[in-house]
Amino acid sequence: MAPGMAITDPALGKQGFGLGLRKPAVAVAVEEVEELRRRNEVLEREVRERQTREEEMRRELEMTRARLRAVEEAEERLCVQLGEIEAEAVVEARDYHRRIKVLSDELEEARRILGSSSSPSPLASHRRFLVRLDGSH
Repeated sequence: MAPGMAITDPALGKQGFGLGLRKPAVAVAVEEVEELRRRNEVLEREVRERQTREEEMRRELEMTRARLRAVEEAEERLCVQLGEIEAEAVVEARDYHRRIKVLSDELEEARRILGSSSSPSPLASHRRFLVRLDGSH
């Protein structure tokens, strides 16, 4: 070998002078493994956090479903009560209508009787009575 020649060895660097210009492959592999471990730990932490959030969301969803069922049951009860109240209102309206009809018929009968009678109307008698109380003729 000539004195100025260099031997290329990847483990020793670009040229085999042993100057340490390049890290040995073993050191690079150890650093890569450490970086992968750190990255893996970060990813595992993120997965645990997401799983925790997912469980919280599932619990919240179940609570929301339970509240929804309670609201739906309350709505059903209210609808039943509203239906009963509406039915009562219809019955009362019919009763009031019948009562008004009866009173209207009675009033009409009273008017008919008063109109067919030969005596002066009660209003005229009432006026004469008031005039006598007043003292004027």
